[in-house]
Amino acid sequence: MDFALTEEQVAFQATARAFARDRLLPNAQRWDEQRYFPAEELREAAALGFAGITVAEAHGGSGLSRLDAALIFEELAAADPSTAAFLTIHNMVAGMLARFGDAALRARFLPKLLSCEHFASYCLTEPGSGSDAAALRTRAERHGNAHYRLNGSKAFISGGGIADLYVAMVRTGEEGPRGISCVVVEKDSRGLSFGKPERKMGWNSQPTTAVEFQDCVVPVENRVGAEGEGFRLAMVGLDGGRINIAACSLGGARACLEAATTYMHERRAFGRALAEFQALQFKLADMATELEAARLMVHRAAVALDEGAADATLRCAMAKRFATDACFRICDDALQLHGGYGYIKDYQIERYVRDLRVHRILEGTNEIMRVIIARKLLEAA
Repeated sequence: MDFALTEEQVAFQATARAFARDRLLPNAQRWDEQRYFPAEELREAAALGFAGITVAEAHGGSGLSRLDAALIFEELAAADPSTAAFLTIHNMVAGMLARFGDAALRARFLPKLLSCEHFASYCLTEPGSGSDAAALRTRAERHGNAHYRLNGSKAFISGGGIADLYVAMVRTGEEGPRGISCVVVEKDSRGLSFGKPERKMGWNSQPTTAVEFQDCVVPVENRVGAEGEGFRLAMVGLDGGRINIAACSLGGARACLEAATTYMHERRAFGRALAEFQALQFKLADMATELEAARLMVHRAAVALDEGAADATLRCAMAKRFATDACFRICDDALQLHGGYGYIKDYQIERYVRDLRVHRILEGTNEIMRVIIARKLLEAA
């Protein structure tokens, strides 16, 4: 088992770190306060190949691995977890279209997604079926051979109102997961509308709204995969999404750990630097150890997914559960080490705490991760 990065990985990791330092970090606090969506900076990231990281080169993407993507998202999130997280969602949609869409669908949608000329949102969660995704109610009725009519609503959709494409899971058949299909809804579709932007604790550089379908007309040719395959496609997408959001947690926690380490050398109390107090040294040691453990789990899960391992879903759930919990604690501990200054916006620690809190909820709550882990363990027994 080789833990060393390849020369290529070191190179694109450095590219992502430089972009995050120069284009994201100087603006992240302002974007958070103004609730500003940084479209131009995302297009600059796309020019570096970061909008279709795992999309095959044959389809115009970067053709990198899940592990490569985790390295990139950690670097981006070290500057701005909110913007990096939106890019993970955009990448997940691009990856689903590249992998499961037919040639015509890829040709229509992928080029503009890979350049971020168009942005994409993922629509699974509904007001009455969050963790119980297989119970979703949004229905797509077939009208002749050419169109579906969608009726229903999706909740907490990142990019709602600003995205150009909405990949939606809709019910085309029976109750349960086998009756769900996946369709691409274009922003100018008749019958598509959006709720007001949600006022959130964090993730303020990306809008979040409800997405409403009222007799929304969608061409049958916009379906991804066959009818009834939508739930399976959604779950495949979420395995990668869980690694990506865990990687964003790694970036945020690393930034906070580095800030706390620097602060402990600078801040003095009772005539000594904080770094000289053994109790605080132990706290820092625990933070660094948990971050390293989380990173190893995320990278192990990414490799399992890259290799198509039988236990990939189990490992993705474990990594997401552990990393998002551990990294939130690291950010919170960093705030505590800063004392009152950690609570002040100028130090930006509080921004990371707010942004990383939602990672324990989305892409499947950490309670649902435990359900998945336990189910997989019991199936194997």
